[in-house]
Amino acid sequence: MSTNASIRKVKTADLELKDRLVAIQRVTKVTKGGRTFSFSAIVVVGNENGIVGYGLGKASEVTSAISKGIEDAKKNLVKVPIHKGTIPHEQIAKFGGANVFLKPASHGTGVKAGGAMRAVLESVGITDVLAKSKGSSNPHNLVKATINALLELRDPYTIATLRGIELKKVFNG
Repeated sequence: MSTNASIRKVKTADLELKDRLVAIQRVTKVTKGGRTFSFSAIVVVGNENGIVGYGLGKASEVTSAISKGIEDAKKNLVKVPIHKGTIPHEQIAKFGGANVFLKPASHGTGVKAGGAMRAVLESVGITDVLAKSKGSSNPHNLVKATINALLELRDPYTIATLRGIELKKVFNG
């Protein structure tokens, strides 16, 4: 993860966050007395305006696992640059066996992404993007890889100030 990630942390105070359940798994623990079932849930929360976070909750009941996941997600919120409803530039990221590729799309395209990636992209507020998942389809790794890709994005204003040039020169080269 880049140094930008520590700068982009967000506090949960007065934010309208919407949660999306990405995946739920039933986990079995075999003990001397038989099998014990519990549930793990991965949840993505976001305000659909550039802020997103993910969390993992584990409990013996589905509802408490989801609520624990939501609480965990609220602790890991980050700010993501969005440019006119899409991402500023192409981005590739990897986490574990999951590789993701994000590409900006023109207005009206929609979110062309699969399951776990779609939940993250919609929660952050991106309306037009092309996304491809390569490698593992494990939802945990896909969510983490997608958030890593979003954290690596830089908005045109930041690039202009870093290079010491005008904003219109960023686009024209």
